[in-house]
Amino acid sequence: MEVLVQGLDITFLFHFYCTVFMTGLIWTIQIVYYPSFGFVKEDRYREFQHFHMRRITYIVAPLMLIELFTGALVLYKNYQHSLFVTSIILLALIWLNTAFLNVPIHNKLISKGDEGLFKKLVLSNWPRTILWSIRSFILSYVYLTNSLNS
Repeated sequence: MEVLVQGLDITFLFHFYCTVFMTGLIWTIQIVYYPSFGFVKEDRYREFQHFHMRRITYIVAPLMLIELFTGALVLYKNYQHSLFVTSIILLALIWLNTAFLNVPIHNKLISKGDEGLFKKLVLSNWPRTILWSIRSFILSYVYLTNSLNS
């Protein structure tokens, strides 16, 4: 078997673990959390949305930044196999989806809870859910391939 990453250094492991954690988190958000927005009473919705955005950012922002930074660092340190490059491209697509779809919908939801916006949020989050899942499979393959060849 071909070694895809030269050694599993701490940078790769941080990147891998962040991706796997984000995959689990995004599935929880997609299946449980976002659909629950519709159950919040209208008179409390604005307060709820502010709470959600502030608190989820404490978890998601550092992990996404670490994932981005460590991915770029691994890519820089030793040119990667096309699978790793593919996973980095998928990460860029996740960031674009977050910036141009999810964040604007959340900003609109601050004004009011709207069933159409809830559905749009769930729909716009599916690409991120799928992309993070694919990244987890790719990085698991890279990790396992390297572990078996070490």
